[in-house]
Amino acid sequence: DVQLQASGGGLVQPGGSLRLSCHASGFEFDEFVIGWFRQVPGKERHWVSCIEKADGRTLYSEDIEGRFTVSAVFSENTVYLRMNNLKPEDTAVYYCAAREIGNTQYDYWGQGTLVTVSS
Repeated sequence: DVQLQASGGGLVQPGGSLRLSCHASGFEFDEFVIGWFRQVPGKERHWVSCIEKADGRTLYSEDIEGRFTVSAVFSENTVYLRMNNLKPEDTAVYYCAAREIGNTQYDYWGQGTLVTVSS
């Protein structure tokens, strides 16, 4: 079974940093894209970033580009989202998800981890 588990959220002051982790299992990274999403309670979930082992590609949404970095240690089945210069508007529940290469829809989701940016 495909399983993903995000962790690393918490309370951080504006301007601070956090690193989220997503431990994934049950599939071959060569065949999947791992994405990060975030959702403010009561609002829609938005895509943040993704990473693809097959071609090494990483992509970012415009609102976080330059502040967030996605990376992975595929041998440890773990994908990271390093978040720097955090802003109050980054406060959200962050999710990691997986989709097969060639698909547009993410079919596998982990539970979220809450990031709160506040002084």
